[in-house]
Amino acid sequence: MSFLPRRFLASAAVFALLAAPASAFDTRAKAAFVLDQTTGTVLLAKRADEALPPASMSKLMTLYIAFEAIRDGRLKIDEKLPVSSHAMSYGGSTMFLDTTDRVKVSDLLRGIIVLSGNDACAVIAETLSPDGTEKGFAKLMTQRAQQLGMTSSSFRNASGWPAQGHVMSMRDLVLLANLLIKDFPEHYEMFSEKTFAFDGRAPGNVNNRNPLLALGIGADGLKTGHTSEAGYGLVGSATNGKRRVIFAITGLDSERARAEESEAIVNWSFRQFAEQTIVTKDKAVADADIWLGAEDKVGLVAKQDITLLLPVNPLGGVKAEVVYTGPIEAPVEQGQKLAELIISPDGLPETRVPLVAEKAIAGGGFMDRMLTVSQVLLKRLQDGPKEQL
Repeated sequence: MSFLPRRFLASAAVFALLAAPASAFDTRAKAAFVLDQTTGTVLLAKRADEALPPASMSKLMTLYIAFEAIRDGRLKIDEKLPVSSHAMSYGGSTMFLDTTDRVKVSDLLRGIIVLSGNDACAVIAETLSPDGTEKGFAKLMTQRAQQLGMTSSSFRNASGWPAQGHVMSMRDLVLLANLLIKDFPEHYEMFSEKTFAFDGRAPGNVNNRNPLLALGIGADGLKTGHTSEAGYGLVGSATNGKRRVIFAITGLDSERARAEESEAIVNWSFRQFAEQTIVTKDKAVADADIWLGAEDKVGLVAKQDITLLLPVNPLGGVKAEVVYTGPIEAPVEQGQKLAELIISPDGLPETRVPLVAEKAIAGGGFMDRMLTVSQVLLKRLQDGPKEQL
């Protein structure tokens, strides 16, 4: 008797719950990455691992390190920090700080998140830098990013000011956004603030640049970015019910294009995908053949309900198959892992679900074994000798 890998389609009950693939989203962004945080499903990846200039979106890394320092007690939220001439010298988006200021950490954080203050980033950087310089802080940013799994990220400053070698991938930006949301919920609410009027000195710079916050579509973060080299980009997040979607896009040619593309991605993510329970705990998905057992088949079940995020378009099916090496020799214990259910939605990553024995199957008695062996030998005699190649 030969024991070979066996593959066959899953039961009709599984197929009935699976939906057809949704149409792929054709983004205008140069690069993009879209993640359903709730299920960990990657919905869209376009040049997602390419290291590109992130502009102000890299400020998220400065914020992550600042939040870590607050959590560890190395920085206090109500502490006042001095402003150096280097921090004051920054142009672009700023809080208009000068060297006479001592600014609370809470104001600096809001200055970075809401106002995209380059000067605020420099103040935080010089405070937390191993050598007291922004350059030293940028090295720390790169090291910490690598430790967190952001393998395509390298920093030259704390703000995203254009510099050779200052790069991040869209996948890294989404990973970072996910960490900010999960690791620092006590600070994350700042990302949804629409305005911040720091001591009234710059009435023209009080509004959050995130275009999604005012739309009422569940958006609550995170950070825009723009330079002539990078184009317009956004790291965004939005919730709908129990689901959260996080995305990063870059390379758009205008603020309007960034706003339109971001809204379209959020709407597509929530409207074209839904969570579906495709396997019910302890309900047999298929049967596996048993060799020399008291029974010749055993049901294959999952140990828990399996819910996946799948396209909602009901035009067709999704490939689902059960794979195991068999027939499986008895005895078999209840709950013994025997197979995998492989679900392959078009355009989405495959999911592998372990399947276990529905019940125990004892080894067959002497007569059962003799009958099985006799049936195998009889079949071989009927089939005749195999033709030699």
